[in-house]
Amino acid sequence: MAGRINDDDVKAVRDAVPIDSVVSEYLQLRNAGGGNLKGLCPFHDEKSPSFQVSPAKGLFHCFGCQEGGDTIAFVMKIDHLSFSETVERLAAKAGITLRYEEGGYNPSHQRGERIRLIEAHQAAAEFYVRALESPEAEIGRKFLAERGFDQDAAARFRVGYSPAGWDHLTRYLRGKGFSDKELITSGLSQDGRRGPIDRFRGRLMWPISDTASDIVGFGARKLRDDDNGPKYLNTPETPVYKKSQVLYGIDLAKKDIAKASRAVVVEGYTDVMACHLAGVTTAIATCGTAFGNDHIKILRRLLMDNGSARVIFTFDGDAAGQKAALRAFEDDQKFAAETYIAIAPDGMDPCDLRLVKGDDAVRDLVEPRTPLFEFALRQIVGRYDLETPAGRAAALDEAAAVVAKIKTSSVQREVAVQLAGLVGILDQEFVVRRVAQLARWARDKGGERGARGGPPGARDPRGTAPQRTAPAPGFSGPALNLRSPAHRTERELLKLALQKPALVSPAFDAYGVDEFTAPPYAAVRRCIEEAGGAEQGVVDDRAYLGAVLDAAPDNTVRSLVTELAVEVFHGRSIDETYAGMHLVHVRLRAVDRRIADVQSSLARLGTNVAPQDLAAAQNEVWVLQQYAQSLRAHGAAAL
Repeated sequence: MAGRINDDDVKAVRDAVPIDSVVSEYLQLRNAGGGNLKGLCPFHDEKSPSFQVSPAKGLFHCFGCQEGGDTIAFVMKIDHLSFSETVERLAAKAGITLRYEEGGYNPSHQRGERIRLIEAHQAAAEFYVRALESPEAEIGRKFLAERGFDQDAAARFRVGYSPAGWDHLTRYLRGKGFSDKELITSGLSQDGRRGPIDRFRGRLMWPISDTASDIVGFGARKLRDDDNGPKYLNTPETPVYKKSQVLYGIDLAKKDIAKASRAVVVEGYTDVMACHLAGVTTAIATCGTAFGNDHIKILRRLLMDNGSARVIFTFDGDAAGQKAALRAFEDDQKFAAETYIAIAPDGMDPCDLRLVKGDDAVRDLVEPRTPLFEFALRQIVGRYDLETPAGRAAALDEAAAVVAKIKTSSVQREVAVQLAGLVGILDQEFVVRRVAQLARWARDKGGERGARGGPPGARDPRGTAPQRTAPAPGFSGPALNLRSPAHRTERELLKLALQKPALVSPAFDAYGVDEFTAPPYAAVRRCIEEAGGAEQGVVDDRAYLGAVLDAAPDNTVRSLVTELAVEVFHGRSIDETYAGMHLVHVRLRAVDRRIADVQSSLARLGTNVAPQDLAAAQNEVWVLQQYAQSLRAHGAAAL
């Protein structure tokens, strides 16, 4: 039986690893006010940042897709790990030794699959690095030296060498306790006639890491003429390696990409090395696949899509490079950043350029000069004979369809004017109208969704969450409506109880679930009650929020808890006066509702009510009216 991680150790891991430091490994965070941080959500596409992190609470919540939770929940979702795998990874980061219950702990059987595969890759990387120093690896060291990379450069990028024998790495990893199944699953070994053999043999090895800096795969370069394999051989698709979702060098470049709001996309491992050594520390490369949508998502989270963000593509000047540039332009509109293209003189890549002309030439290469859209349009137009009317018309038809994909109307018009000049059409307005017409046809073909410019439920252009006008799933009762003063007040009071429990305790804990008219808010109130009340938050804030989340009956309520726990307050000064005002308003509305209910019952019964029941009801109304009057006159002091 797999060992269960000790509860105290899980709590220790939650407390030891700051959520903002973990989230920052995947996306750029900026100040959101109120002690919170914000960024572009990694779990859904968005233009404006709706993903918020509360370092003080140890929670995150996205107001766009409603994902939320603590550090463990974030890592579980973003890396597709089990609970145990996530706790083990975070414990290793924090240097915490975990204790296991229910049968102890056997590393070879009870570690999660992802962690085992990551450990296998780490061990393989160390093996390859040592092998680069062997006599056999002289050919690899020579290859690096010929491209301007010395021993220090190889060490910086953890470049290694895979021995030419059949199973050197396989036997080494077996000795480290890895099973044959794990080695095959990792892609480090493959099936041979007599058992597993090394996948990579006699090649120069580059480790490929994900955004969390875990090694998930390798890129292997052929060195010998008798190697019948491809020039570059990458790790196959595995549970931890998806080539469309990794960027070589992202672990080294991510902080500088976020800091400089700039990314340089190159074509190969040696190009990344050359750029970084030349001082261009924002360089990254794809791994045996075209730059695509998943790569864009990674960069957008780091760039935060601010107005000054830049993405510079460096492609070879040959036909393949031009084709790659056009393919990149097709995805250009998925960036809010400005995109540029840089092509070195004589068609050299950054590695060759550094070798021939030095570091300054590499730095100069990636200074933005040619917008990607301009390069793409020149490539399209250049295929036609612009000396003839038919050639100009054909060039316009193809290029206008590309310009029509630009979503921002002002930019679309500006590019259309430039297209007129490229094609040689003097009537600029004709080209502008043609592009606009193609854009309308595309929207109409997309239906109502295309006309709105976004999917149902999208955030409005101001970046605010849409008003909820339908009942939340799993709740019965009146719809939650944030335009309702009662619902707004209840929401603010729950935020106080979750974020600043000392301001509302112990008064809040005397409030009944029925004092919250919105069913979702009543559900959150019940969770707080089951967690021991807001008073527990005064004693241990982190443990209190964890208990509230644990008390949630489903993901809908859990998501609302995290939302309320990180959402900023509406007031400027969040103090006892602010808290008292919301305590009073919620209680006063509850008292007024009770008075109305009793009076309504008496009116329906008329003369059919027993004298003693009438007297009791009238007395209750009188007491409630006096209480309401006191609340209005004295505020929180009357609670």
